Amino acid sequence: MKHLLILIIIPFLSFGQQDMKKIKNVLLNQEKAWNKGNVREFMLGYWDSEKLEFNSDGRMTYGWTNTFMQYSANYPTKDKMGKLTFQIIDIELTSDTTALVSGEWELIRTSDSPKGNFLLTFKKFNDKWLIIKDYTKSE
Repeated sequence: MKHLLILIIIPFLSFGQQDMKKIKNVLLNQEKAWNKGNVREFMLGYWDSEKLEFNSDGRMTYGWTNTFMQYSANYPTKDKMGKLTFQIIDIELTSDTTALVSGEWELIRTSDSPKGNFLLTFKKFNDKWLIIKDYTKSE
């Protein structure tokens, strides 16, 4: 019985690790896209839906297009975008298709270095993890 239990648990743990790696890769790809100055590519980490929720410092935006337009207006040039870094604090798989990710962000620019924290809700769509809710706060 002990061997059967181990055979059941090991694939489950491996499955969770693979999902956590995919979630981390979404954020890594967003970092890379941002640092190239490509907001559209950065947005590939978000669910392309009008139900996407983006809350930045208490201002709620709904929908992928509206979120993209807000990013584009706030960061119109590569200089304004600066260099983005994410620090993942925790990834919690809340089910086999949802996860919560908390972390910190920082923008390094010539004139300033704003930073803050985030709480992201990810959902798995056909083996692809995407952000469906983003709550970001500046310090």
